[in-house]
Amino acid sequence: MRIDTRNNWVTMMFVCKCRYNCLRKQSVMNDCEEAFREFESNGFEFGPIGFGGNHTHFRINIPKRYSITNAEIMLKSRSSIRIFEKHPNFRKRYPRGSFWSGYEHHESTGRKDMNESDRYIHSQEKHHRIHVINDVQKKIFSYTAEQDTTTPQES
Repeated sequence: MRIDTRNNWVTMMFVCKCRYNCLRKQSVMNDCEEAFREFESNGFEFGPIGFGGNHTHFRINIPKRYSITNAEIMLKSRSSIRIFEKHPNFRKRYPRGSFWSGYEHHESTGRKDMNESDRYIHSQEKHHRIHVINDVQKKIFSYTAEQDTTTPQES
């Protein structure tokens, strides 16, 4: 098996259908990012991912065996399926099941442009003046006593 040594870094932008501000809650952003990152097992590499309320910017290294169009279709379909599964109320806003609009933007990102691209991706909330709603619940672990300390131990 040959190892792919070339770089195909692309900066992409996906927009929510009708430009609704659906990417403002932290839980939705986390689910979208998890769906994107599922493709890392297929050879995709991700740089930073930023959310701007009604769109997302991210940098991705697409493996040689996938075209940019195929990668876009795979990323959009997996993330929309994940969002609809985890957030059933999105069906009210998108009854036809189409979360992402047909618009997309991608541009090749060379090694010279990576730092500038990363800075822009990280500054999405500030750039678009978005306040992220932190609705992620922390997991509570149940603690059980290993032994009861009120009764004396038998020797």
